[in-house]
Amino acid sequence: MGMPVSITGAGDVDGAFAWLRWVDATFSTYRPDSEIRRIERGELARADAHPLVRLVLGRCERLRRETRGYFDARAGGGLDPSGLVKGWAAERAWRIAGPDACVDAGGDVRVGGTRPWRIGIRHPHDRTALAATLTLAAGAVATSAAYERGDHILDPHTGQPPRGVLSVTVVGPDLAAADAYATAAFAMGEAGPRWTASLRGYEAMTILAGDRVLTTPGFDALMAA
Repeated sequence: MGMPVSITGAGDVDGAFAWLRWVDATFSTYRPDSEIRRIERGELARADAHPLVRLVLGRCERLRRETRGYFDARAGGGLDPSGLVKGWAAERAWRIAGPDACVDAGGDVRVGGTRPWRIGIRHPHDRTALAATLTLAAGAVATSAAYERGDHILDPHTGQPPRGVLSVTVVGPDLAAADAYATAAFAMGEAGPRWTASLRGYEAMTILAGDRVLTTPGFDALMAA
């Protein structure tokens, strides 16, 4: 999937990794034989794709409408649902691994169980430092930023990288949604914090240029826990 994945748990960890390998083979934008690339080239009709591919693309379309177009699987001109697939795949991997597991997919994390987890949010300027540490009993944490892959998140309305934003972290019950919301809010640039404040059931932290940090009240509660 183009990223490191670690799974901690006593459940079906092998099954979780088998699932992630299938997702990579099916949804990869780098493998020419993946269904996503075949759909993009017109070699495979969307109606003939795997049911889970159709499910993901349908959810991408609903998210595009929900985010006023800022989450768009075609923002770069091709077909790239990675902004949803990573969180969606890791969420399901967590369910396979068991309710006490921790799945870390390239910094996007899904946890559960009876004990609280402490989750660090990387500082956008320093990979050895943390911008925040959260205490979470169960739920998902997703961060969108440009520090790992460069300017890969574009504002679909301009086709350009957003200005004035360094990172967006979203916390909530579902990693697929948290990942997509973080991507959309990052694409919004400086307008993202106002939008994340309107999300129901999800909290957010945005680090803007100049290291200005804006958080929702629920996010502050997680840092204080």
